[in-house]
Amino acid sequence: MSQNSLAKHGFRIRTRSGVTVDNLQIYGRDAQEAQQKLMRMYPGCTILETRDVAPACNASAGSSFEDVVDLLTAKH
Repeated sequence: MSQNSLAKHGFRIRTRSGVTVDNLQIYGRDAQEAQQKLMRMYPGCTILETRDVAPACNASAGSSFEDVVDLLTAKH
């Protein structure tokens, strides 16, 4: 990962009022930066779980327009 790229990090937290929030996703250069952003948005929360979120698709795969059309129009 290059220095300027952002990765998505997932969190499960308990807010200071006791509500559990699942599947918070925050971009950051690393997990520490994402956690710092989280703590600014939810001060006083408790982090119950952290994870790296895999990208939904591989943009570097080099799919052409024709490949995407073939995928969408494929008969099952």
